[in-house]
Amino acid sequence: MARIQPAPDPADPVTSGANGPSGPGRRKAVRYAVPVAVAGVAAATIGIGSALASSGDPDLPKISAQDLIAKVAASDTQQLSGSVRVTTDLGLPSMPSGMSFGGSGDGAKGGKGGASPQDRLTELASGTHTLRVAADGPERQRVSIVERAAEYSMVRNGDQVWAYDSGSNTAYHAKAPQKQQKHQKESSKSGLESASPQELAKKVLDAAGPDTDVAVDGTAKVAGRDAYQLTLKPKQDDTTVGAVRIAVDAKNGVPLKFTLAPKGGGKAVVDVAFTKVSFDKPSASTFSFTPPKGAKVTEGSEEKGHEKGHEAGKGRLPVAPPGIGTGSAAKVTGTGWSSIAEFSGGGKGKLPGGKGDGAKGDKTSADAASLLDSFGTKVSGDFGTGRVVSTRLVNALLTDDGKVYVGAVTKDALVKAADSAAHK
Repeated sequence: MARIQPAPDPADPVTSGANGPSGPGRRKAVRYAVPVAVAGVAAATIGIGSALASSGDPDLPKISAQDLIAKVAASDTQQLSGSVRVTTDLGLPSMPSGMSFGGSGDGAKGGKGGASPQDRLTELASGTHTLRVAADGPERQRVSIVERAAEYSMVRNGDQVWAYDSGSNTAYHAKAPQKQQKHQKESSKSGLESASPQELAKKVLDAAGPDTDVAVDGTAKVAGRDAYQLTLKPKQDDTTVGAVRIAVDAKNGVPLKFTLAPKGGGKAVVDVAFTKVSFDKPSASTFSFTPPKGAKVTEGSEEKGHEKGHEAGKGRLPVAPPGIGTGSAAKVTGTGWSSIAEFSGGGKGKLPGGKGDGAKGDKTSADAASLLDSFGTKVSGDFGTGRVVSTRLVNALLTDDGKVYVGAVTKDALVKAADSAAHK
């Protein structure tokens, strides 16, 4: 296999969802779960940054919102390359030095699993980042996070999946599962694939239903291409989502920009857009990779675990709040943008100092409780007591008896959900 070739500026590959939105069907279950999944992704990491290259709004033929959504659903673009700028402003609570909301905390320093995709997710949770992406169908993809002094790349070529961190000279290798072919694409996902306008737009459009006002709101230029502006606004009062705006390529229906604005105002929480894009087929060398000499290679086994987890975890949300055990499957209550995910610690996830915590007097427990108090607001209700951890988009209620309620909803909505569960 050839040594990895430096990806040209507009095409340092991949990214999931690069082949555009699929089937127009909107399943009821997806409609309910997606807003929570989007909230989970935002909470655990992956957002994105605005990068509009605007030179005046283009004059395009009129199109209805329904026809524009159909255009996105019908888009079958599977080949592209380009640059994406991502910016996230979740307003995450500040953590003490050495602590983070996820990942190993030493990925960039070459620690254990430093090149693993999961260890890089938190990097996209805040600030602005530049990605170079490319795709040639669902089995040849690449995405790179470009930093000042280093670059992190993830490459899929057939059944081979590689990730490489140049800063620590560490690599991660896994093999995409051969069984259950229809799940191959999903099985190779790392979380980084959500950092694309296409994937984010697909999730939101699949979820849009009677709880959403949808309209075409003008036109725009994105990465030098003419686009329609599609706006989605929740009708429900208890969601923290103000509006979602998607710029759709007027020619091929590919989402070029995705922006999620909070109801509280201010700049976007999630904003992702192409700054350069080409829909020509990337060269085959783009997806070739051989670990550099001296690189430390970690062999992944997650593909086996994924297939097992895929069957056992059907119906569960893909992301749990960091640091919280999920002894049972997540339960989704509410509908549309007001959906709330309920996790149970199964008796193992009780908060320090909570009911039944045998280590009440233990210094470690007291320190942990103090830490929670530093960035959580104490609340009480029929469910008992707990703390609400808030961001600009996602709120999470952690009860003292080990339950967790998460959603892109208000604090009062979470307390109401916990009270309702207590009466069942």
